[in-house]
Amino acid sequence: MTANGCAAPEQTVALPAGIDLAGQAVIQGVVTGAGRAYARLLDDSGEFTGEVVVSDEGVFRFFAGPGSWTVRIIASGGVSKDIAVEARLGEVAQLQVSV
Repeated sequence: MTANGCAAPEQTVALPAGIDLAGQAVIQGVVTGAGRAYARLLDDSGEFTGEVVVSDEGVFRFFAGPGSWTVRIIASGGVSKDIAVEARLGEVAQLQVSV
């Protein structure tokens, strides 16, 4: 368990050890200029799928199915930014987001 009480792995740019990309797609990124922020994953119809707190280093990660997705960054001060991304099996879709 991490210091914030969550059992999720720490968000770092490097994938956690033991992650096999063969059967999954990964969407991850680094957010700059945000301070406290959240990354929200929306499916191709705009429906909410998941949300994570962006780490102190600005990193977020989602394990998703293949297809079209939108990552919405929600930052302090009411800032919101949407980024369209295509997830593919066996690949890491890497985003750089400045807010």
